[in-house]
Amino acid sequence: MSGAEGWTRRAAIGGGAALLASAATGAAPPGAVRTRAGNFIGTRDGGVRAFRGIRYGTAPRFRAPVAFAAPGRTLAADAFGPVCPQRGPYGPQDEDCLYLNIWTAEADPRARKPVMLYIHGGAYSNGSVTDPLNDGQALAARGDVVVVTVNHRLNALGYLYLARFDPRFADSGNVGQLDLILALQWVRDNIAAFGGDPGRVMVFGQSGGGAKIATLMGMPAASGLFHRAATMSGQQVTASGPLHATERARAYLAALRVPERDLSAVLAVPTQRLVEALDTRDPILGGGLYFGPVLDMHWLTRHPFWPDANPIGNIIPMMLGNVHDETRGFLSPDSPTVRGLSWDNLADRMAPELKIDILPEWVVAQYRAHFPTWSPTQVFYDATTAGRSWRGQVIEAEARAAAGVPGFVYQVDFTSRTDPRRGAFHTMDIPLVFGTLGATGSQTGLAADARAASAAMQERFVTFARTGTPNRAGLAPWPAYDLSRRATLIFDAESRVETDPRRWQRELFARVPYIQPGT
Repeated sequence: MSGAEGWTRRAAIGGGAALLASAATGAAPPGAVRTRAGNFIGTRDGGVRAFRGIRYGTAPRFRAPVAFAAPGRTLAADAFGPVCPQRGPYGPQDEDCLYLNIWTAEADPRARKPVMLYIHGGAYSNGSVTDPLNDGQALAARGDVVVVTVNHRLNALGYLYLARFDPRFADSGNVGQLDLILALQWVRDNIAAFGGDPGRVMVFGQSGGGAKIATLMGMPAASGLFHRAATMSGQQVTASGPLHATERARAYLAALRVPERDLSAVLAVPTQRLVEALDTRDPILGGGLYFGPVLDMHWLTRHPFWPDANPIGNIIPMMLGNVHDETRGFLSPDSPTVRGLSWDNLADRMAPELKIDILPEWVVAQYRAHFPTWSPTQVFYDATTAGRSWRGQVIEAEARAAAGVPGFVYQVDFTSRTDPRRGAFHTMDIPLVFGTLGATGSQTGLAADARAASAAMQERFVTFARTGTPNRAGLAPWPAYDLSRRATLIFDAESRVETDPRRWQRELFARVPYIQPGT
């Protein structure tokens, strides 16, 4: 089955199945949580009630989502819903993927606990909150927050910009963001029944999740739906320009053999073919197609952090963090790019990974003079992290500091305990925040040092969710980031505040303009 008709039927069957499996209308059975959207029966795990696979909307292909609710009906919430179709290991996959999950230690409307809503990474093209690292049980078991995780549309299904070809798809470049806004509206309207406070919603997200949050902070439609924000190794300084996004859509449609003059056929393309076409060469960058939020002048009318911090997001307190060795997560020590690095080939191999237009031979010479004992591999990872991955966070933090609004900056130095070559690599922070130290994919280990780093991160995140500041009595002061001190909390086995860490790298790369890769 394929096409819009097939998708609509799948969506109807999915919603109908949940209802057919539910109890008849009437009083909710004992143990069900009653909300405007329906009555939900979850599971129990270690003193925490979990509600998995709650549908919050339906997703017409390349169009804005539609809210889903089943008031008065009882629905099972005991299994994750499907994830957005994508390349990768997560499943089951279906375009009908607008589901959220909740963990709470006290499903009582009187509890009024802060809500921590997590948006997963994977850039804008893949990923899922069904990953074991994102499980909310341990974080909710603390008893002081309600944890929510959200799946939404990705890649072409969430960000293919077709508006300049066909007005029927006016929202298409940002429907992934609109999914998240719909999920936040669902939380606003229903989370109190699970013990959450709809007036204290903190969004936090890693990598692409952080970038989506930075974008949401500049979207008027998201205003008032969340009250604190934390970005973990994920920034969005500039959004995709509409002309570049149109060129990418043109290349994608050509791969699908869908004519630009009549997009009706795109609704009939099988989902699997949509995924296969993601490998189409990007006409701007090369490599696979980039997808991300689009400056469509409707949902997104200016860049998130250019030329300054978007004023509509400045009222929201924000934490901004990165890990020390970001690109060790993207570029394996065993990859062809890194294997066999020497001073003779370092500049050539490093150049495409810096993602900025800077003379790589000059960068290598500067590093060798400043860090004379470092190996080519150390220089490669440090330079690509500072120039490619950390740079956006610096820009965002300094933009907020210039605006005089709250921003708290951190850096994770806790390193892999199972593969020391990877250091504090991209995604290292996820199990530390969630407390999923023993989950598949975690490299923290279970020793006292990992537990200490995790406790430190959880305490700051939860305190921030509760009050809008990561400071409280009993914790070492963590000053807001300003342009004089640039205070940064270093999370490690023993956490501490440092002044302007990596100042040399910050100043080195600040002399070159930065544009968000892909935009």
